[in-house]
Amino acid sequence: MARLALALPWLWCSLALAVWGMRADYLAQLRRETVDMFYHGYSNYMKHAFPEDELRPVTCAPLTRDAQNPAAIGLNDALGNYSLTLIDSLSTLAILAGGPQDGSYTGAQALSDFQDGVADFVRYYGDGRPGPSGAGVRARGFDLDSKVQVFETVIRGVGGLLSAHLFAIGELPIAGYDPSPAGLPAGHDPLELAPIPWPNGLRYDGQLLRLALDLSQRLLPAFYTPTGIPYPRVNLRSGIPFYVNSPLHQAASGAAVADEAVYPPEITETCSAGAGSLTLEFTVLSRLTGDPRFEQAAKRAFWEVWRRRSEIGLIGNGIDAERGSWISPHSGIGAGMDSFFEYALKSHILLSGHGTPNASATPPGRGRRGGGGGSSGAAAGWLDPDSLHAPLPQEYQSSDAFLKAWHEAHASVKRYLYTDRSHYPYYSNGHLATGQPYTMWIDSLGAFYPGLLALAGEVEEAIEANLVYTALWTRYSALPERWSVREGNVEAGIAWWPGRPEFIESTYHIYRATGDPWYLHVGEMVLRDIRRRCYAACGWAGLQDVQTGEKQDRMESFFLGETTKYMYLLFDPDHPLNKLDAAYVFTTEGHPLVIPKSTKKTAARRRFQAAAAAAGPVEEPGVRIIPGAKSVAAYAYYDENYTNSCPAPPNAAASSLTGSATAARPDLFSVSRFTDLYRTPNIHGPIEVTEVLDKKKGRVKRYRAVSNHTLFPWTLPPSLLPEKGTCAAPPQRLLSWIEFPASDSTLAPRLGSPSAVVWLDHQGPTIKSVNGLRLQLERTNNGDEHPTWRITHVGTTQLGRHETVFFYAEHVAHFKDDAFLCRRRRDAVEIDILVDLPAEEEVAAAATASPLNTTPATGTTTTGSAPNRQPPERRSDSLLQSLLRAVSSVFDPAPPHPTGTDSAPPHAQPFRIHSFRALTSTGPGSFPVPSIPDTPVPDTPSFDPRAPAAAFPWTTIYLADRACDAALPPAAPREHQVIVMRRGGCSFSRKVENIPHFTPSPTSLQLVIVVDDSEPHPEQQQQQQQQQQQQQQQQQQEQQQQQQQQEQDLIEDLDDRVDLDLPRPHLVSEQLTPSGMKRLHGIPLVLLGAGRGSYALFADASAIGMRRKYRIESQGLVIQNAVVL
Repeated sequence: MARLALALPWLWCSLALAVWGMRADYLAQLRRETVDMFYHGYSNYMKHAFPEDELRPVTCAPLTRDAQNPAAIGLNDALGNYSLTLIDSLSTLAILAGGPQDGSYTGAQALSDFQDGVADFVRYYGDGRPGPSGAGVRARGFDLDSKVQVFETVIRGVGGLLSAHLFAIGELPIAGYDPSPAGLPAGHDPLELAPIPWPNGLRYDGQLLRLALDLSQRLLPAFYTPTGIPYPRVNLRSGIPFYVNSPLHQAASGAAVADEAVYPPEITETCSAGAGSLTLEFTVLSRLTGDPRFEQAAKRAFWEVWRRRSEIGLIGNGIDAERGSWISPHSGIGAGMDSFFEYALKSHILLSGHGTPNASATPPGRGRRGGGGGSSGAAAGWLDPDSLHAPLPQEYQSSDAFLKAWHEAHASVKRYLYTDRSHYPYYSNGHLATGQPYTMWIDSLGAFYPGLLALAGEVEEAIEANLVYTALWTRYSALPERWSVREGNVEAGIAWWPGRPEFIESTYHIYRATGDPWYLHVGEMVLRDIRRRCYAACGWAGLQDVQTGEKQDRMESFFLGETTKYMYLLFDPDHPLNKLDAAYVFTTEGHPLVIPKSTKKTAARRRFQAAAAAAGPVEEPGVRIIPGAKSVAAYAYYDENYTNSCPAPPNAAASSLTGSATAARPDLFSVSRFTDLYRTPNIHGPIEVTEVLDKKKGRVKRYRAVSNHTLFPWTLPPSLLPEKGTCAAPPQRLLSWIEFPASDSTLAPRLGSPSAVVWLDHQGPTIKSVNGLRLQLERTNNGDEHPTWRITHVGTTQLGRHETVFFYAEHVAHFKDDAFLCRRRRDAVEIDILVDLPAEEEVAAAATASPLNTTPATGTTTTGSAPNRQPPERRSDSLLQSLLRAVSSVFDPAPPHPTGTDSAPPHAQPFRIHSFRALTSTGPGSFPVPSIPDTPVPDTPSFDPRAPAAAFPWTTIYLADRACDAALPPAAPREHQVIVMRRGGCSFSRKVENIPHFTPSPTSLQLVIVVDDSEPHPEQQQQQQQQQQQQQQQQQQEQQQQQQQQEQDLIEDLDDRVDLDLPRPHLVSEQLTPSGMKRLHGIPLVLLGAGRGSYALFADASAIGMRRKYRIESQGLVIQNAVVL
């Protein structure tokens, strides 16, 4: 039941919630005003613009494509000359038809308008059949010479038609509408439904479904790419002649190259949202028609985008459809990426309880219906982009796969893009590979994300995020397209609000999840501001500038299709759609969709199912039914680390008797301060009149707000506030700067020159020289009594939230200044094992090395013979090294050293270095480790790959096994510098006692290493196996690209790593010799935990070294994200 709650969170989270703080009659008034708003736009569109795409509300004229300017993609991408506003409005009319009879427009009138709208569309574009009835007044279906964007056409055109079809056949509810068919369907073709007679004379038998299929088939050529990621645009008539590299043209024998004068080459860049946000519409289309091509193409596109996410789990904005490479490193939740996250979660919801599709099913009517648009489509016949690729694995077909993708995507966004460095948390735009802040603005499209979080059960995060957009709307009476966090104001030249629905959409979803009346008043604010600022004689105009109020002469189709729809549903808590017990979703264009279940007997299917019952079970088109299997698919995926159910709504009773937990939040002023709302005059409050002297007009009156905004939304009644509510004091940011001395010659490194800092992907920078380096630090409390510093800037570059700054011990170990103190740790050291390799083994090791793993490790393995060249700053092994560095902070296991034998001569002896963290001993018998210089390892300044063993202090090693039964041979400590023992069998003190007395010398015993190579815990072992499987999969993908380079580069092996969770070895008594005498010269002992097989590494070791561990402090506090290598 918990899993189903995720699919329908508002249904389970809003049970029995009363509408606090707003009377029923006032809600009814808001509904009426919303309906009037919709009809003012819709009626004027039908009067002044239909059958064109959109309406110019200021000049009362139609808005069409700009055929003379193909570069005007702001118009041409969405407007396809197929009455777009009518398609987008049909589902809103159906929802109004199902609402209470508050006025003259809802109920029966809206239902009549819905049916008339369907009839008008069929009259202009035909009924979708191949015969004479398929020809409309304007076109036969969508046979139009219009180059449109695939994404916009799917979400507006296909989605609008499918949603209206589901309302028409009764799969989505309309109160009082009985879609009873008159007769039986013609055969078993899912495209030919039993006709439903309507009062306007139309007999609805699936016209909109057939038209949706026709439109979708014309989009299929765009999916003919090498990657499975669709091209961004397609011509509804001619297909994709402007993409000359498409396999569609290569497959056509004797296909002529497109004339560039007629079809100029089109860019192949699409966006993550555009490519990955097609699964809802195309899945419903495939399930309704039995044609699997659309579902498979959309799912493949989604997974191809997701497969290319960065190592930290972020997706980018622009991606090349042919090469599959990211165009820019920009990542975020806004434009270009927004709906990808949305469709990950909503695809899980939509597919919940349904079987996996049968990709090999033969769609009905294949022989009589065209396969796609254009000269390469209709003429060629059947198009199936899936034929270019291997079948999509079954695990990517399931609802669970999309839920897992959402969980991982959300976790990465929360970890790398969620930032709380300002006065209030928000989602920044970060670098795709590192998470570093990339741009300092918030865009209005990102306002959808709080609503998505509410759907996913992340209610607290949703409430927190939505407050930012609420404050911004209160300040500007609209949402600017971009708002600069740095400037605290609208981005210059990007100040428009075209009627976007994302903010009211999130407000609706959070209200459904919480029942908090706060959100009703937010919706009221949006309604009042739109009526005040956007009203035009023939509709509702977008705002070109939210600051000046300048209007656009355009009413976007989504204003009627989404904005007014979400407002109406917000004000109608009892609407049938709000109480629908089904896995339905709103698309990113606001069209409700649902996959009909084969067991659900709607009025339009009862007779058909009764007549066909004798022929066997009625299968859901395109879905495999397994005999004896349950109708609801079993969930195979569950991860307790993520939110898997909807929490209870926030409880406001403890803080407010008004029922609003949001109004009682202590961080409201923090939001107001972050958006600068608290310094914005409140034009809705008291106004004073003053007289001023005008040089031309003399003394004139001016009106001025008496106060600034202190509360928001401005429609919030004082009665909703808690009686003694308080806001938390703004946090005080304490900053510090550390500047290292620099000569004139090192001024450039101070400014962030690459010669001083090397950025190794998402783990953070490695400081190659501290001369002239400047660091900015910020004090953090982390909710405990031990505050720390965190480096936020290196030079002028701001770090990501989880980036670490790496220093070389050779550079900083001597610093003892209070501003920058490098303090040696006494509890841990790093043990380095040098192993010489035969030349042939080096290549074998490179070929079998594990690929990148994201699991923390306690050691590293470096293999190399070092070619004579400089390594690039970013490559596969560098990614791995930087990953391992970040595993250890100053409190955790030591970061592994980077590889660095690239400067060695080509014929140097190949070697391998294993590095492990070891714990020093405690207790009466403990002795400090030897005072020796840190052993240089690859990529450290003093490492010489020509003679790696020269820097290792100990070259004689004795393996003593457990050393519990008897004393070791006298030669063991006398002739060996290191004795290696296995843990267990006896105490640490007993092991030391079995070492014979010896005279200290440089060649005698210096250190005892006890190795814990016990079997890992079963759960840990299973986790390792899963990690190894993931490593193998990734290795196969990258092997061809890296094979030649791996023969030369240094490879890091993570196969035998386990987490080190061991106590420091405790020597309970003073050290004794085997004869019981007190040992005059104590022997240092360390405990090394590296997992099974690590003890055997010492048998092949030619030398052993040791590096001390350090922590960096400033003014007595630890710098938490500084690591010394």
